[in-house]
Amino acid sequence: MGGSSLATRLFVSATAWLVIILAITGVILSSVYRDATERAFDRRLNLYLRTLIAEVATPDEPADRQFQSLGEPLFDLPLSGWYWQITRTDTEKGDTRASRSLWDKKLPKLEEHGVDLSAAGVRLGYVDGPEGQSLRMVERPVDLGADGKFLVSVAGDATEIFDETRSFDYYLGGTFTALGVVLLLTTIFQVRYGLAPLKRISEAIADIRSGRAERLEGRFPVEIAPLARETNALIDANREIIERSRTHVGNLAHAIKTPLSVIVNEAGAHAADPFASKVLEQAEVMRDQVAHHLERARIAARATIVSTITEVAPAIEGLRRTMEKIHRDREIAIEVKADPAARFRGERQDLEEMVGNLVDNACKWAASQVFIEVVVVTPEAPGVVPKLRVMVDDDGRGLSEAERAQVSRRGQRLDESKPGSGLGLSIVTDLAGLYGGSLTLSNAPIGGLRAELVLPTV
Repeated sequence: MGGSSLATRLFVSATAWLVIILAITGVILSSVYRDATERAFDRRLNLYLRTLIAEVATPDEPADRQFQSLGEPLFDLPLSGWYWQITRTDTEKGDTRASRSLWDKKLPKLEEHGVDLSAAGVRLGYVDGPEGQSLRMVERPVDLGADGKFLVSVAGDATEIFDETRSFDYYLGGTFTALGVVLLLTTIFQVRYGLAPLKRISEAIADIRSGRAERLEGRFPVEIAPLARETNALIDANREIIERSRTHVGNLAHAIKTPLSVIVNEAGAHAADPFASKVLEQAEVMRDQVAHHLERARIAARATIVSTITEVAPAIEGLRRTMEKIHRDREIAIEVKADPAARFRGERQDLEEMVGNLVDNACKWAASQVFIEVVVVTPEAPGVVPKLRVMVDDDGRGLSEAERAQVSRRGQRLDESKPGSGLGLSIVTDLAGLYGGSLTLSNAPIGGLRAELVLPTV
């Protein structure tokens, strides 16, 4: 069950094993009961057999009183299914005496059916009797010396064995069915409530990942508590590693910026020297490269930490006020239309950095207007997560497809007269990618460029 839950798999596995165990147990019990019923039936047949042999061994008994000690009325009822037969085997004529129930029929011989003598000197087996009856028969050869040799046979209706076994199977099936239902209900109860703590942990981890919680809280059973403790310890260790990474990135930035500033200042003091000009040019390239890679390291460090949730509308409104102050000399009108329910699954400073870069670029190139729209896209297809769309439009001259491809590359600028390093869109693309989002450039409805940022939401 590839997409199935652990509880479902455990329930299916337990059900399968339960059915197998009950089936095997039922077959074994049915077989044992059939054997026991058959042995009891055989004891009854052997009792009649010994009585008949005793009658044969005392031929002086009057004929009308012979074989009266069997005590079974069914031997006198025609074709009742209970028969006895005594056949003399030491004469060619083979005189036979039989119970009245046989009427004018004869019992078959087990020897002719390939049944061998047992250690007790008897043969036991199933044969077809008169009227197609299934008989359980026992026979024994008797040697009386001078009085002759005989084959004594007693047969009983095997339907008794089959009916007893069938009745037991019905009761056994009903009992096992009821037992199976009770065990299945017990299994459902155990799986549902036994795995409830794991479900709580799963939901708590999902809350941590989405930013709704910071740790696993609550009490857990002793079997699950170590897992909760280790998970909390892992979260704490992850946060500590991220904080150390941020500190190292900051220290590295300061350590590299100072030597670069010295090189730039020294080269700037000898600007007329071609060598100094080349050094100054390459130092600027190094500064841009260092800024880019340090920013990527800082972004990656932040994106790998457990997510938080950021309200988008307040962050965008704060950016609007900031950008209006920065570009107040150009009198750019910045309009915002943000869904109040929009939330970004990430840190606020990352959202402000991405959108801030896009709004700053829009303000630099706009003629008079910048429009920011924030919407939450909820897909209709099941299983598809919703997305946050941030669209920044300006009414500038716009960009061709070739120009869009150029500005998307790191450090590329279309107009050197505009301030900046050319890293803004590259940083936005990298940061959005780390969050599983994307940045696309297209034509804006108000005439200029549209930068559309797609980010995860909750």
